[in-house]
Amino acid sequence: MTGRTVVIGGGAAGIAAARTLHDAGRDVLLIEAADQLGGRAQSVRLPTGHVVDHGCGWLHSARRNPWTAIAKQAGFTVDRRSPNWQVQWNDLGFPPAEKRASGQAYARFEETAMAALDGPDRPLSDFVAEDNRWRPMIDAISGYANGASLAEVSLHDWAAYENAATDDNWAVVEGYGTVVANHAAGLTVRTGVTAIRIDHLGRTIRIETSAGTIEADQVIVAVPTTVLAEDKLTFDPPLLDKQEAAAALPLGIADKVFLSVQGPLPWPAHAHLTGNPHSGCTASHRLSPFGWPIVESFFGGPCAEMLEEEGAAAAFAIDELVALLGSDWQRRFTPLDATRWRHVPLIGGSYSHARIGHAGARRTLAEPVDARLFFAGEACSHEDFSTAHGAYETGVTAARAILGSP
Repeated sequence: MTGRTVVIGGGAAGIAAARTLHDAGRDVLLIEAADQLGGRAQSVRLPTGHVVDHGCGWLHSARRNPWTAIAKQAGFTVDRRSPNWQVQWNDLGFPPAEKRASGQAYARFEETAMAALDGPDRPLSDFVAEDNRWRPMIDAISGYANGASLAEVSLHDWAAYENAATDDNWAVVEGYGTVVANHAAGLTVRTGVTAIRIDHLGRTIRIETSAGTIEADQVIVAVPTTVLAEDKLTFDPPLLDKQEAAAALPLGIADKVFLSVQGPLPWPAHAHLTGNPHSGCTASHRLSPFGWPIVESFFGGPCAEMLEEEGAAAAFAIDELVALLGSDWQRRFTPLDATRWRHVPLIGGSYSHARIGHAGARRTLAEPVDARLFFAGEACSHEDFSTAHGAYETGVTAARAILGSP
């Protein structure tokens, strides 16, 4: 194929697609509605000067994650230390016997769920009894991993991810979002341009945007599922199967709070605390990433939804930490920043999960239309959805389809 390609959406998928086409010598324009690139990969500088990630922050499945090599090649610093999610610093509020029992309960949940894969799709909540004392913890983990409760997550979808993922989770000192945005260096980019309607009836595709009409021979649509499901980007002729697929892949919610810590730090870099292992609403606290005097508290699923009011999540995080560390710590924490992904325009969430019975919607969403309209993004990945590397691979796949490569 020849001619101009327009990529709509400047997140990990859109950047990967545009980079692939540009490097192959093709005429490609990347447009992004926001005033910066990255999408759900956003690195920001705190008032303390430290750079943190509002969105994706871990190189999941790092050894096979293409962003790992991209980060290294660009000169960024990849930290291979463990995130210590399975470790409770100083055993505070989560003694070893309970930690073992919790781990065993989660392993039984996983084993029971995987054993049901040959049957019909079911919600993950079917595989852990309501009276199981560790169900709240398992539900909290679902909130972190899926952005949604066990009852909302498809077994078949969840298992596809679990069977492909590896346990190597690394971090980038300069920020994962920094790496993603840097990958767009040298591309032709227009930020602050919102695509509204795609007319693909004629030979030339016409994209109506907030800055006028743009013509293209091929288009790669790399936007969150919310944009398609909520008709914020429409097609003429309509693509009802895409809209239905997007609606079957809603965005869950995962938010972060960043706190500064005054005084000497008793823990090492990358220490970890679970706030309350007996509650379905609890934070995963990352203590001193890279040795910095900050805490990154992570909330997911219904818990994050409940704490969206301004300041609520920070107050909750401080209360959990003080309950574990002691009342003297109350004065040592100062809120610095917090995310509210549900309220970000043209995003409206964190990462996708399939509704029960709709794991196949990912393939439907990713299917090209007339070899001229292509779709990319984390929700289009069958196995690596909810990640920046899944988004990357779908962007490259769409670009290679245009290039005629395998």
